[in-house]
Formats: sequence, structure tokens, C-alpha cells
Amino acid sequence: MEIEVIKFDNLGRGIGYINNKIIFIPKTIPGDIVDVQITKENKNYYEGKITKIIKPSSLRKDAICPYFSECGGCDFLNVSLSEILDYKINMINELLTKNKIDFKVKDIIKSKDAYNYRNKITLKIENGIIGFYQNDTHHLIEINYCYLANKEINNILKDLSILNIKNGTLTIRCNYKNELLLDIKTENKIENIDKLVSKYKIIGIVVNDKCIYGDDYFIEELDNFLFKVSYNAFFQVNPFICSDIFELIKENTKTANNVLDLYCGVGTLSIVASTNAKNVVGVEIVENAIKDANFNKKINAQNNLEFICADTKDILNKIKSDYDTIILDPPRSGVPSKVLNKIKDENINKIIYISCNPHTLIRDLNILKSNYKINEFIVLDMFPNTHHLESFVVLERL
Repeated sequence: MEIEVIKFDNLGRGIGYINNKIIFIPKTIPGDIVDVQITKENKNYYEGKITKIIKPSSLRKDAICPYFSECGGCDFLNVSLSEILDYKINMINELLTKNKIDFKVKDIIKSKDAYNYRNKITLKIENGIIGFYQNDTHHLIEINYCYLANKEINNILKDLSILNIKNGTLTIRCNYKNELLLDIKTENKIENIDKLVSKYKIIGIVVNDKCIYGDDYFIEELDNFLFKVSYNAFFQVNPFICSDIFELIKENTKTANNVLDLYCGVGTLSIVASTNAKNVVGVEIVENAIKDANFNKKINAQNNLEFICADTKDILNKIKSDYDTIILDPPRSGVPSKVLNKIKDENINKIIYISCNPHTLIRDLNILKSNYKINEFIVLDMFPNTHHLESFVVLERL
């Protein structure tokens, strides 16, 4: 079935039409004319896959990755970086317009590197095969190199099979010293650890939440700050863009007195904010992350900090007008409406909202817009060559 691709959707898939009914086709580019096989039919749309490129778009380029056509890890290795950046800005602006939020994003902060930037990847293992799932399936694509992953992570990929894991998942993290931390979930017995650690700078191996070698954390350094990061704690995957976020936090807390950092993780943004603010309180539900945050407070010698292990919904009494600035850096699900409405009710001057999900961000901004205006909306290319992005929004009370 011959389809002309009109534009990208907000998941990076190409969009075409069959008898006025929309079809989503991964790995296609606006201007492509392709032969498509329908893989899923819904009442309102189709999903399909390329069987043949009849006429390539003028925007199309050859992907450098041999796995790109099947692997679900990337969206855009077949198109220029400038086109991807334009797509991301346009996607945000369309969402803002659609939701009647009066702001227009004009630029995007680029990542220093568009390749080999990720300091963490999670691999699937099935019947001894290690790789990533194919787009929208549970069909595993075996890989031995990922163009998004840190080079040290790629170095170890080719030797992971010696662990003899038949089924499970394997998360690899890497720090500024190229030290590796492995987090394995499996029912298999791990073998040949000594061979692996003799060849690579492995600082720790955790299996089913139990440390079996070294430590269950490493130390990361970024912008002259030090951070303890446990194997299961959140830390940004792109250190280049993370550094840009630090600068934005510093800029927007210059005159802050009391800052409340919700979803503080291992305390990164709390610690950066504390270099300007008089007092900072960080809140995080993950116990290991709070332990790391308190450790990070000490190694960075920041004494104007307090960390609380709690769900944000359970500390609503803490959200008071005593705070002049609130930092929100929630998971992809966004901030619960109960928390947002509590923030609205208090006379808090500034909200800094950092989000990796533009849809839940826009939803939450709609709740806040009756009491707050957008002062800044900055898009950051945290995840080059994918449809994902990071947003940094500064809101001021009306």
C-alpha cells in the first residue's frame, strides 16, 4: 500500500493517510513515499511498517547504526539533527497552542554531543541474546553497539555474554571516571565475574537488589559538584544537558530565600540551589535516593539543606508561603493535581518545573495558569536522536 508521509507525530513516527484515516509509520520522514504493511487497525487510526521506500524524502539520510531500522532505541538517525531540533520546538509550540497557553518557544539548547551521550542504558536478555526490543513489540534485537551510549558502556557490551545470563535485564551506568555499575535482574546464576572485572573498571555489581561485588553506588562529578548515585537512584542520563540545567537553576535561585525541591532524587538540584538560596528542603519517595542526598550534602559541604523521605502528597502541610521558590522535577507521570492545587493556594512567588514529558507538563501548566504566568519556557535536547526532550519552565505568580 503506497503512502506519502506528511509530518511527524509527537512520538516521532511518520503520519500518512489511508482514505482520510490516519496511519502512523515508525522510521519514516516527511516527504517519504513508502509501501506500507498495516500492523494494527483501530477505529480511528492504523499503525504500519515500511516494506519498501518507493521515493525517499529529500530530508532522509543513511542511518549510521546497522540496527536502526528494527531497534526501538532511536527515532531519528535517518534525518539531520537540525530537522530533529525544529521538530521538537514545533511539537512543544503546537501543544501550547492547542491548550491555549499563551507562550511561544523560539529556541532549543543543544546537547554538546548527539552521540555516545547516555551514561545509562537498560538491556533486555532473552535466551542469552542481549539487546533492545523492536519498535512496539517484544521481539528482541541483538546489539553489540549503541550509538547513544557512552563509549565505555559500548566497550563492555561485547563481553557481557560471559556472565552467562539466559534471561533478565541488565542496566549499565557509567560515571565521569568511566567506572561502571551493573544492575542485574535474573533468576540465573551469574558466572565469570572475575573475568569481567579484570578487564573493565567495574565499581559494583548488584544482582536482584543485592550487591555481589564492590559497591552498589558510584560517585559522579559534574560542574565541580560530587554526587553519590546508587544503582537504583535517578540521575540524568545526559551530563552535558544536566550541566545546562544546573546553570538555569543557579540563575533562577539568585534571590531565593527558602526553596522546596519536590522529587529531589539524590539531591542534585537541591544542592545546586543551595549555593544561592538561604535554605533548601528536598523531598523524595525513594529511600536510597534520600540516603544518597544526605551523603551528597556532606561531601559538597552544603549545610543549608534538609532532605525528607516522603511522597509529595503526604507532605502537603510543608507547602506553605514560607517558601518563595518551588522546584518540581517529577517522573513522566507529572505532579498530582492535589499537590498542584495546594501550591496554587499558597503565595509562592516562583515555580521551576522541569519535565521529560511535554504532555503531562502541559496538563499541569493548565492547572497552574490561573494563578501563574510563564516567564521562561526553555527546551533542552536531553535525548538527541529520539523524540524525547526536556523542558525547563519558570512560572511567576500573577
